[in-house]
Amino acid sequence: TLADFYTQRFKEDIASLGILMPHVMPKVSEHINEQIELIKVLENKAFTYKTSDGVYFDTSKDEHYGKLSKLGKETESRVENKEKKNSRDFALWKFNSHLGFPSPWGQGFPGWHIECSAMSSKYLGNSFDIHTGGIDLAPIHHNNEIAQSENACGCEFVRYWLHNEFVNIPSGKMAKSESTGVNLASIVKHGFSPLAYRYFLLMAQYRTPVIFTWEALEAAQNAYRKLKEVFSGLIRANGRIDENYKKLFEEALENDLNTPEALAVMWKLVKDESMPDQDKRATLLDFDKILGLDLENNEFEVKDLPEEVEKLIKERKSVRASGDYTKSDELRKQIEVLGFHIEDTATGQKISKF
Repeated sequence: TLADFYTQRFKEDIASLGILMPHVMPKVSEHINEQIELIKVLENKAFTYKTSDGVYFDTSKDEHYGKLSKLGKETESRVENKEKKNSRDFALWKFNSHLGFPSPWGQGFPGWHIECSAMSSKYLGNSFDIHTGGIDLAPIHHNNEIAQSENACGCEFVRYWLHNEFVNIPSGKMAKSESTGVNLASIVKHGFSPLAYRYFLLMAQYRTPVIFTWEALEAAQNAYRKLKEVFSGLIRANGRIDENYKKLFEEALENDLNTPEALAVMWKLVKDESMPDQDKRATLLDFDKILGLDLENNEFEVKDLPEEVEKLIKERKSVRASGDYTKSDELRKQIEVLGFHIEDTATGQKISKF
């Protein structure tokens, strides 16, 4: 029940962030047989041994162990077990007479690392191109994945490893235990669009640590709103994708996913007055296939306003007409407190939701 609850929240969050749903979302508990079979392969190749609490991988049998982050021999395991042959050896199967599943070695459950190797090989093959993950997983978890996968198949496990840095807060690392975590629900509660947060993340290359502040997110949302407003004002007609801008955009992304540079190319295009509207629109839509900012759907435009907001807007229109701009600013702040942004344009007041 707990797992299903958080799986559903995860699906809702990634959908609101414009992330495509994975084709497969495998569960560890539904792939116990695959994990047992992988451990058997390693056992037959003499890479395992048993202790009183489980089956372990013998890292001394792998001369390349730790190659991903160049671990030294002095690296210690986070889990102390005096029965282990080497401090860096890790569990493939943990015994437990009360919980878990039956296995050839005894009832229990798989170690943390084996599940990733078993499921990825089932759905992606023994070798695949790209493996992602947080930078904190590189030293132990990913090195353990490499060791068990490559020694089982006798082949290269992953060709490219892409490790992202953390999103931090000014005081340091986010941590739920210290009540310093920020989730998507709290971002929305503060009046921000999930896609504005996506834009905020795109402003930094994935290997660069990001400092989250509400002020930084507000700046990102303002930039994102401006982008959507410019796009919505472009002529809706058949245009052509500008190959020069497309080349610059692709070069930025091919340089280790340099999304800040890609955004810079996009804004250069937006400000290019020599570009016909229809071509600019077509090129931006092409960029958005990668950026995922949903440019065609102007989420900031509001049609059905709350009665209280409508009343304040009408009052503000009246006081502006009378020249009372001090009162106008006061009413603007009241409107913003209610979660709406108001902009004065040549054609009148334009309302959008934060």
